[in-house]
Amino acid sequence: MEASLDDIAQLKRIVETALLTSTEPLSVADLGRILGGEFGPDMVRRLLEDLRGDWQGKGVELVAVASGWRFQARPEFHVYLDRISPQKPPKYSRAVLETLAIIAYRQPVTRGDIESIRGVSVSPNILKTLEGRGWIDVVGHREVPGRPALYSTTRGFLDDLALRSLDELPPLDDLGALLEQSPQLARDVADTHGNSEVLEGDGEASAAQPEAAEDLRTVPGRDAVDAPSLSPELQESPQAAGEERVSN
Repeated sequence: MEASLDDIAQLKRIVETALLTSTEPLSVADLGRILGGEFGPDMVRRLLEDLRGDWQGKGVELVAVASGWRFQARPEFHVYLDRISPQKPPKYSRAVLETLAIIAYRQPVTRGDIESIRGVSVSPNILKTLEGRGWIDVVGHREVPGRPALYSTTRGFLDDLALRSLDELPPLDDLGALLEQSPQLARDVADTHGNSEVLEGDGEASAAQPEAAEDLRTVPGRDAVDAPSLSPELQESPQAAGEERVSN
């Protein structure tokens, strides 16, 4: 359907209003329905790109994330927004960061995989917290005795990091800083959990060190990333490529 310049201006206002008032990212399909289904995805994307240009140079920007499009404050303005935020940025424990990093960069993985890589027993509370936060989910079970659950990250995890896909994940040693920079994450974590043990303490028992830990520096389907600095255990010799563990 062809649209005049006046029509396009009105459509942009509709899309802009929908995005500014939505509490969640909106997909191209969502926006197409808001426009009455009369315009195809190419027109919606054109409107989005025009809007993104309109907001250049302002304190708020229009960005694409895994679940769709949203407006958000530019990173350089977070320091000012922090002044009116009642919550402090979350301080994630090394255990939480390492567990999340292993799942993000080696998914899908079982709890046994995580323990084999880290060399310590993983507290069930950490996995429950990451699930409750909406960052990880069970996506299946490994077909071995016991059928352990396989964990992967979610679209919500990418949305919270303002990423469109796993290909945009930062180097491992930048992951913790990226998580702690977002005022929105601070509010969400405080509202959802408020669990100081999970955020600040490992709450884990030591386990026997595996003979060889997985190397996280090379991720299937991605270019090599910087070596992680989260833990010495994560940088030890890799196991043979493609080897599957059967621990639960």
